[in-house]
Amino acid sequence: MLDVFRTFDENLFLFLNAQHNTFLDPLMWLFSNKLFWGPFYVWVLWLLYKRYPNQYWTVLVAILVMIFASDQICNLFKENIMRLRPTHEPHLEGLIHTLNGYKGGTYGFYSAHASNSFALAFFALSATMWKNKFLVLATLLYASLTAYSRIYLGVHYPGDILAGALMGAIIGTGVAYVHNKLRSRYLPEQT
Repeated sequence: MLDVFRTFDENLFLFLNAQHNTFLDPLMWLFSNKLFWGPFYVWVLWLLYKRYPNQYWTVLVAILVMIFASDQICNLFKENIMRLRPTHEPHLEGLIHTLNGYKGGTYGFYSAHASNSFALAFFALSATMWKNKFLVLATLLYASLTAYSRIYLGVHYPGDILAGALMGAIIGTGVAYVHNKLRSRYLPEQT
């Protein structure tokens, strides 16, 4: 069963990675760069500040804990599962479209980019209780573009992305839930 999944994942990767062109190349390179999303992060932080103006420091602490947890859990998976990235898989050499010689680290299961971006998206959405429709669209688009860019750049299989997105959604939602419970119990809003 595992071999069937790996074969499907590899074939889907090769199909998606082959859908490249000169217009998308620089965009996907940017979408994979965390600094490119700086203005988006500032906007999300501003929206969270508006939601929690008197206790904003708790939001910042929660985000730091969330990103740290997302990264460390991902690293545990990579170091223990040790699934080679497509760019390090010998039998795929010459079949993968990459940019600027970028190959990523040796192991790729699961994607930290996908995990972190979906964690941020689901944290923001859960913290604002999914009330801002534009935020829902923008954060899910941000997370999806970041995640897909990793396949486009040749450094992750779709399974890596799916697992990362799922873990990120769980981590982001979980941290937002704990944050909201602790904040409301120990730091109730002052009227």
